[in-house]
Amino acid sequence: MKILTKTTVNQLYYKVIGAAISVHKAIGPGLLESVYHEFLKHELSLLDISYKTEFIVPVVYKDCEVKTPLRCDLLVEDLLVVEIKSIDAILPVHQAQLLTYMALLEKPKGLLLNFNVANIFKQGQKTMVNKNYNILPY
Repeated sequence: MKILTKTTVNQLYYKVIGAAISVHKAIGPGLLESVYHEFLKHELSLLDISYKTEFIVPVVYKDCEVKTPLRCDLLVEDLLVVEIKSIDAILPVHQAQLLTYMALLEKPKGLLLNFNVANIFKQGQKTMVNKNYNILPY
């Protein structure tokens, strides 16, 4: 079993950012979110990075699970929640959505990607950390 450390999570994060940059460089901004989603999945597969996609996020309250339309775009290596957008600007509601997924799935880190920008590395990414998730520092 692999020990979960900040280094492990950060290395995965950088691989996913690199995959997103590759996709964005190849096709640029202006397409639908679903197109970027498919190409990012393909890029992750080429890098032999496992992921789950578009699965329903469970919401439980006092042993009552509610079937909701909450769907996580990508859960990479069962560690990193990735939410994909192709919009004019990332809004606070998009950040709240990612934080909610991270909390409900009990994952340490999340990445919000907006492909509808000139430079995805500078303008199209927002990293979120789950403060309630404890991992080893190294």
